[in-house]
Amino acid sequence: MRGILLPTAAVIGFSCLLTYFFILYQPTVGPGIAQRLGWQAWDAVATVEYFDKEPSRPTVTGDPGEPQPIPGNDDETDWWETTSNQPWDTTDDIESYPLDVWAPLLPHDTGLSEIAITRCMMPPSLVGDLCAPTTTVEQDAIKGNWVRVDRDLNKQAGLWTLNIYYRRTRRLDIPLITDLRLLPANEIPENVTDPWVKVDLSIRDGIMRAEPMHLWYLQGKTMNEMDAEEKANLITEIDVLFGEDRPWYGFEKVEPAVTPEEEGRLESVYVTYRRGVQSVPRAHPLHFSRDGKFKILQIADLHFSVSRGVCRDTDLDPCVNSDNLTNTLLGHVLDEENPDLVVFSGDQLNGQGTSWDPKSILAKFAVAVTDRKIPWAAIFGNHDEENGDVKQEQLRMMKALPYSMAQRGPKDIHGVGNYVLDVKSADASMTSLLTLYFLDSGSYSSGYLDWLGYFFPTEYDWIHEDQINWFLQESSKIQPIERPFTPDTGKDFGSIWTRQADQITPTTRKLAKPNAMMFFHIPLQESHGAADRDPRTGQLLDIGLHDLEEPGSAKKSDGMFDKGLKKALESGHVTGGGIPEVKVVANGHCHITEDCRRVKDIWLCFGGGGSYSGYGKVGFDRRFRVYEISDYGETIRTYKRTEKDEILNSYILAGPGAPLFNPRS
Repeated sequence: MRGILLPTAAVIGFSCLLTYFFILYQPTVGPGIAQRLGWQAWDAVATVEYFDKEPSRPTVTGDPGEPQPIPGNDDETDWWETTSNQPWDTTDDIESYPLDVWAPLLPHDTGLSEIAITRCMMPPSLVGDLCAPTTTVEQDAIKGNWVRVDRDLNKQAGLWTLNIYYRRTRRLDIPLITDLRLLPANEIPENVTDPWVKVDLSIRDGIMRAEPMHLWYLQGKTMNEMDAEEKANLITEIDVLFGEDRPWYGFEKVEPAVTPEEEGRLESVYVTYRRGVQSVPRAHPLHFSRDGKFKILQIADLHFSVSRGVCRDTDLDPCVNSDNLTNTLLGHVLDEENPDLVVFSGDQLNGQGTSWDPKSILAKFAVAVTDRKIPWAAIFGNHDEENGDVKQEQLRMMKALPYSMAQRGPKDIHGVGNYVLDVKSADASMTSLLTLYFLDSGSYSSGYLDWLGYFFPTEYDWIHEDQINWFLQESSKIQPIERPFTPDTGKDFGSIWTRQADQITPTTRKLAKPNAMMFFHIPLQESHGAADRDPRTGQLLDIGLHDLEEPGSAKKSDGMFDKGLKKALESGHVTGGGIPEVKVVANGHCHITEDCRRVKDIWLCFGGGGSYSGYGKVGFDRRFRVYEISDYGETIRTYKRTEKDEILNSYILAGPGAPLFNPRS
């Protein structure tokens, strides 16, 4: 017994000793170890007042005791102008944003205290922060934890991964970074008297035959010493851009490029940074004009890449940097059409190995629209998820862009980006006059096992049954309105008799849901089916070019047309005539198909390719489809504008002057 007890006691005692030294005992060179409740527990936290978080209140004019005007009810103020345009929820506590997580889309107002660069033989996705810069508990408490910028500088070339790390702190007594420089190894910043700090490791480390270059950062004043303007110019975030295009909204490039562009082999790499809090402007709620008009521009199949793009199937000469040329063309079309909403109908990214960094592409794909402060929405195509980030992450980035109206939609059905937008009247009633449905038609549905043992996609995906049920559920929520709609331009009692005198006689009205349109990328099988005939003339209702390419619809279907579109009627009344709620379905996908075909009372329209970066056909001009909705949502007209400013196939799809609907069977 004694022979067993002694060795056991020795093992237990030795284990306790090791536990004390390596776990319980944490030496420190600073005071206050007992006070450290967590990292940065010594911080003196202060709020940086970049904006007012208090709820907005109407300005009191005149006698405070007198009734005040209600915003939106006066003749000068439109109701949509009173809607909050904050780039984030005003209930957000920005000071609570995490300091030890790289989240470049968050509007951080907290400065950076230190920067480092590290190499790692294994990607961080496998080993996490194993290769993070060395630190101590005291340094973490004072300067902040090391945060990895999750963008590999050597993603295209290099012997190992290379990442930027930084520390972020809310302390008031720590010098914060106010400027960045990239200089060759033998150069120093121009003003050597300033407290510039050189990052030890070259930012080109691991790239063969590349001259070393170092990142320098300027440590400025502490937060206590800064005035409001200096606080607004703090560097608050670091990111990496691939390609020669614009950085993400609110960010600036650090020149020169870390890796210069080598055409056809390497895309340039830039370090980018943000100063202060860059407010992302948000779109006002969608609304008709006061004369009852609303215009939508559909942009189909941009097929942008990390590079500046390669021209395809065009007689434009010279044609280089196709992505940039397309944005220039798009800017011209936007100036000519001045739409109220732009819809990107899928395949914003080219896929096919050229869109390996979606964030760098998403930073540029909508700039022509956002520069003009136009609201926009987007859906996904089959190429958008082929390389790089998944749709969920892409949509999260889209939502952070200016004037975006894209939404994630429900998570328990197929696809990402199934959502609904409604367009309201301009009068004080804010009546919904047009419903816009957006669906994700998927990418590829299945694959087969080839001789080499790899899975390849063989069929396009389709709209699934749970999406059909979701659409029917959303449709059932739409409240019927009295149509045609007449705006309420009268004031209570004051001009009630004038308003009644202008009303249309009741016999011309009906109670029904407002007209609706639907956008998804991959067309239905019915888009290539037999067209209706115009009851007035007997001619086929098929306007535009088709049959220039193979049908692009999926081979399978869960019955979206018959079980969804045909079931959702604008009125459930027996006298409603079985008229569908959705008058127009707008698709992309087929670049040289651009017709509108009415099938069983529903118009199925293609956008036609508008990008020099996507496939086309020589002689087939790039084009964009326009939808003009007028008469407060009653009339829908469409036409196409080409790259040569030709207007093609203007036609009324719904409303007065449109072909009559077929009698209900």
